[in-house]
Amino acid sequence: MQWIAVATPPFAAIEQFDQVLDQLGETQVEGLQARYLGTTADGLRVVTLWETKEHADRFFADRLGPVLAKVLGPEPAGRPEILGIEVARSYTRQPAG
Repeated sequence: MQWIAVATPPFAAIEQFDQVLDQLGETQVEGLQARYLGTTADGLRVVTLWETKEHADRFFADRLGPVLAKVLGPEPAGRPEILGIEVARSYTRQPAG
């Protein structure tokens, strides 16, 4: 079942997000279907859509966690807040045709 993760990174600048992506060095992440980055009144938000929760968990534990610790320092300062959502329904825009 698809999984959405809404993360609040432990930093405020989009440039820091770009540094984390550079450190990851990956353009294709297994199970990642979409990634969106935006700002709110409270700071950055990263919304990701995964094939499964297991894909997201594996990425956060094996890849993202170590990179955040390297870029930002040890936890808890380098740990994002993550809200997970199991996708119950999917509504997508259909191309006009």
